[in-house]
Amino acid sequence: MFFKRTLLFLLLTITFACQDKTVNNNDLQMYIGQIKNQFAPDKRVALFNIEAYNDNGTYILRGESNKKEAVDQLKKTLSLKNIDFIDSVRILPSKDLKGKENALITISVANLRSAPKHSAELSTQATLGTPVKVLKKEGGWYYIQTPDKYLAWVNAGEIYMLDNKELKVWQHKNKIIYTHTYGHAYTNKESKERVSDLVAGNILELVEEDSTFYKVRFPDGREAYVEKEEAENYNSWLNRLEKNVDALVETSKGLMGVPYLWGGTSTKGMDCSGFTKTVYFLNGVVIPRDASQQVHAGKPIDSVKNFDNLEKGDLLFFGRKATDSTAEKVVHVGMWIGNNEFIHASDRVRISSMDKEADNYDEYNLNRYLRTNRIFKEEDEALINLQRNFTFDSRN
Repeated sequence: MFFKRTLLFLLLTITFACQDKTVNNNDLQMYIGQIKNQFAPDKRVALFNIEAYNDNGTYILRGESNKKEAVDQLKKTLSLKNIDFIDSVRILPSKDLKGKENALITISVANLRSAPKHSAELSTQATLGTPVKVLKKEGGWYYIQTPDKYLAWVNAGEIYMLDNKELKVWQHKNKIIYTHTYGHAYTNKESKERVSDLVAGNILELVEEDSTFYKVRFPDGREAYVEKEEAENYNSWLNRLEKNVDALVETSKGLMGVPYLWGGTSTKGMDCSGFTKTVYFLNGVVIPRDASQQVHAGKPIDSVKNFDNLEKGDLLFFGRKATDSTAEKVVHVGMWIGNNEFIHASDRVRISSMDKEADNYDEYNLNRYLRTNRIFKEEDEALINLQRNFTFDSRN
């Protein structure tokens, strides 16, 4: 009898102990979720991969994040709730980088992946001369964050690592921006042996110039020559940007026929939001990467197909309308160019019309139209105006 009572007591003790730990663990996960929703609701632009483990009655926080303020808030919340834990969270950038927490893209177009392997999905692209934040390394790949905050993996051979001081030095250098859709940099002015291909938006250090060529230096030290008629001094380009909507339309039409590429943001290939992003970048503004992010930038203009209210340069968003049981889903974006037409990347960059009598009438997109936002000359924390933000240079 004594043995049975003892056994029963032990079973009850274990049962209640497990129940208490389960409840506490659920609370812990709830607090983690709350902090993540507050500081890192969009995993495309903020990393907060943290989980709680129960190790023989001791809770351990494991994972990593590039949002130190979020991790600090989580630890503060748990302490206020009298939850004991061991902090094993890694804050990025990783200490393994030894201060080399910046990098420059060294090729015309770097393909950024969703995982550290060439077979992974193409998430986005970054063009030559783009400064990126480096968060960690895995094998021959680096996890980086682009100026528009997008997170992705890049192969080590496509970037040149710098510390903060070295980045500042580079920002002070004179530079050029390549403005043609596609071209090349050459070993010298006579033979035109190619050093690299180039695409619109590539940025290179300016070494010297004459009447016909720029001598330039790549981030990794390679030197080459670029024809002047295909590029422009970066600061001169910024200062002369025609801040009018016709410049946006002209840029967009210069990309006509560029093929559609999922994840593409360059003139080698672009998806719908990569197209609008490229058009605005070539006019001095960095906008969010994806259509579902771009829809939250700028000023709302229309949601009832009143296209008379639209101006050139406005972004039109398409997708699935919200219902009682489902949220709105943005899946496509284009840019208004006037005359009841918009330009967008669909199979290729093309112009479509909202006019039912037009030869290029786009009934499909008219039916799934959601709303229009105005980006041009709008003040928004989601937009980077390169004339005021020293992403590629340092004028302060």
